[in-house]
Amino acid sequence: MIPITEYAGRDVAVFGLGRTGLSAAKALKAGGARVHAWDDNEDTRNKAEAAGVPLSDINKRDWQTFAALVLSPGIPYKFPQPHRIVRMAEMTGVPVVGDMELFARAVQSLPERGRPKIIGITGTNGKSTTTALIGHILKQAGRDARIGGNIGTGVLDLAALHANAVYVLELSSYQLDLVKSLHCDIAVLLNMSPDHLDRHGGMEGYQAAKMRIFQNQQKGDIAIVGFDDVITQSIAIGLAGHGPGRVIHASSTYTLGRGISAIDGKLYDNQSGKAELIGNLAECPSLPGKHNHQNAAAAYAACRALGVDPDVIFAGIRSFPGLPHRLETVGEIDGVRFINDSKATNAQAAEQALKAFKNVYWIAGGVPKAEGIAPLAPLFPNVAKAYLIGEAEEAFAATLKGKVAAQQCGTLENAVAAALHDARGAGEEGAIVLLSPACASFDQFRDFEERGDVFRSIVQSMMPAVLRVMA
Repeated sequence: MIPITEYAGRDVAVFGLGRTGLSAAKALKAGGARVHAWDDNEDTRNKAEAAGVPLSDINKRDWQTFAALVLSPGIPYKFPQPHRIVRMAEMTGVPVVGDMELFARAVQSLPERGRPKIIGITGTNGKSTTTALIGHILKQAGRDARIGGNIGTGVLDLAALHANAVYVLELSSYQLDLVKSLHCDIAVLLNMSPDHLDRHGGMEGYQAAKMRIFQNQQKGDIAIVGFDDVITQSIAIGLAGHGPGRVIHASSTYTLGRGISAIDGKLYDNQSGKAELIGNLAECPSLPGKHNHQNAAAAYAACRALGVDPDVIFAGIRSFPGLPHRLETVGEIDGVRFINDSKATNAQAAEQALKAFKNVYWIAGGVPKAEGIAPLAPLFPNVAKAYLIGEAEEAFAATLKGKVAAQQCGTLENAVAAALHDARGAGEEGAIVLLSPACASFDQFRDFEERGDVFRSIVQSMMPAVLRVMA
């Protein structure tokens, strides 16, 4: 844990007691603050109290006593409208901060030579994989890498600050909205496409939130920017012209004059102006598809910037085990492979999965995003049949009509059974049953992790029965 001593002896409100809220409350308490923690959900409050977090209904407190409001990133800050707690803080002049801002201030309070390195990673898609991959490579290289933020461990639950450590932090747009002081020695922006626009007042606000990852960079710092979409290309060019640090481009589409390229599955370091082959990404089974190749290029750039040897970096890429719910193989039945890509909560994420495989029996649906699946039409030839679930099934069926055979299945269990039946019946080699929903999960599941876990358990429950029949 990283104790936050800034508010020692003062009253601090904490609202939202999910993973980040709990870690913030504990870190503030450890640093001597008088914590007043609250959540609108009673079950969440009970869990927090059981974890030793002091509860206090801040709706009924005198806000003039609070030195700060620590807001969970899941709580609306500005759009579509500020949460009532945020409005209360604004009316009483109480500063609103997030857990990442508390971390940033704790780092700033250290003497210059005592500060750890910070690598921040953001983007619409791929940031969790890239964060985990960078952390894995650094650990394989013998570095003290601490991985967290929007992935896995809350930033304030990471091991205490140490000058020799490298904090590898996934940063969501919600978290970036709440930071002012965060200084990333290495800042990575992978890609940008419309997502969470309701929380940012549109694309301009969403882009502004993502750009905050670069706001405190200085001369000598590194900005790594994906070069495979129009928005990030423009950002990369702008930073190269006006940013204080060095800009490195990362691409799985273009052979870059200077930067890191992953072309036709080969990873090249072009930073010297001469392309040097680093390795064949076909040797990295946990990173299939062009989108993962861009993730690998960005991770290589970050680790190289820290002085890690290219061969050591590629060995780490090759040994990376991958992340759950991101193109994760969860089983194989009669030659039919099952891929869990539950993290694909929008069309852009599902696009990467559909690009990675052919002969796909595609499970899609849930709570649809505004764009639906119409943008995926160029990849429909890769889909043998679609199996639709949740709120989106009728709308998706209409989009697919006349283009892809589709079956409305209602539930994930029905979809898996139908997809296996059809894939086995077709008798073709290389069949893939792919859960890549292009939707949020909240109509039937708590989150995308639960959706992916249920998919995995359904597949694994089928496997013994099939094996008994074969025997």
